[in-house]
Amino acid sequence: MKYLVLLCDGMADTPNAALGGKTPMELANKPIMDKLAKASVVGMCRTVGAGLKPGSDVANLSVMGYDPYVCYTGRSPLEAASIGVQLKETDVALRCNIVTLSDEEDYGQKTMVDYCAGDISTKEAHEIIKTVDKELGNEIYKFYGGVSYRHCLVWDNGTTELGNMTPPHDISGRVIGEYLSDSQNAQPLIELMKKSYNILKDHPVNIERRKKGLNEANSIWLWGEGKKPMLEDFYNKNGVKGAVVSAVDLLKGIGICANMETPEVEGATGYLDTNFEGKAQAAVEAFKNGNDLVYVHIEAPDECGHRGEAENKVKAIELIEERALKPIMEYLESCGEAFRILIMPDHPTPLDIKTHSSEPVPFLIYDSTAVESGVDVFTEKTAQSTGIFIEHGPSVMDKLLGKLS
Repeated sequence: MKYLVLLCDGMADTPNAALGGKTPMELANKPIMDKLAKASVVGMCRTVGAGLKPGSDVANLSVMGYDPYVCYTGRSPLEAASIGVQLKETDVALRCNIVTLSDEEDYGQKTMVDYCAGDISTKEAHEIIKTVDKELGNEIYKFYGGVSYRHCLVWDNGTTELGNMTPPHDISGRVIGEYLSDSQNAQPLIELMKKSYNILKDHPVNIERRKKGLNEANSIWLWGEGKKPMLEDFYNKNGVKGAVVSAVDLLKGIGICANMETPEVEGATGYLDTNFEGKAQAAVEAFKNGNDLVYVHIEAPDECGHRGEAENKVKAIELIEERALKPIMEYLESCGEAFRILIMPDHPTPLDIKTHSSEPVPFLIYDSTAVESGVDVFTEKTAQSTGIFIEHGPSVMDKLLGKLS
């Protein structure tokens, strides 16, 4: 049996006025997903348990069968693993976004203009991080370059007791002052952020971006703190060999920590311009390389949700189907083996609020050897209508693998 997980990050939503009162899932032209839904187990799953923040870290760990209450140590340590950072037991890792802030003199009065600095290229971002590490790095703080706007700070003998280190994508368009942690422990980190603005405002990369009318990468933003992660080996846990295909450091890091294969996909960006075909081919190759389960994570719907791009979120779902799901399906149908497919988001990213929410998400599980009486189309509403509900998120992996009826 082969298993495909197609994780459409942030796909679930609420009815939106810009889409005529429909959700992106309702409006998207997705005949393959809808056809699968007719013969699948369809329902809702709670991927973010009570008291947990609705991040892609917690939610994807749940979908992959890991209980965040037991194994979650923070987001950034997982991302650190994906870029080869070896953490000591006493290290604290933090996500280091490169962001665009407005130009008020008082740092606390600045506005979060863009949490991803205009989708800055990895090449430009590495120049920025290199400068930040040169100016602010020392035996206590070390900065590491990641992908696009996503980077890492390792804090020697740091603490995770930092108060509220707010994710920048949660405060787009807002004045940042009230979102800066007032914890005493966090103040050295807040100082790093403030100093970075003065260092970066006239950086050569930003001078060039200014000329081109692009958002400048004029500050770092620290959040997602955590310590060295400990995930059980995926094969030992589930009895199947697995691979993770993603453009996002977080997902690669989960895969690495779980001893799963994590192929690199050239041109994978995490947005609408990502290499969908490359991801599909990487998934097919992962199956051919002997993996039983391939977890294909596609970030684009989530990014569109954060930006409030209603039409693009619909487009993202359609592109996932046409350019990723379709070729993987064609391979699975031609390879002569039975297969199961799980399609779901990790969490909602509603266009109205431009950030994640904790509500349960729709899922479908298709089995090529069984015919279920599913629903006509795959949407939030039809998934709710079946009455099937998985309260404990990690159980969805058991259901996919046939360990849960």
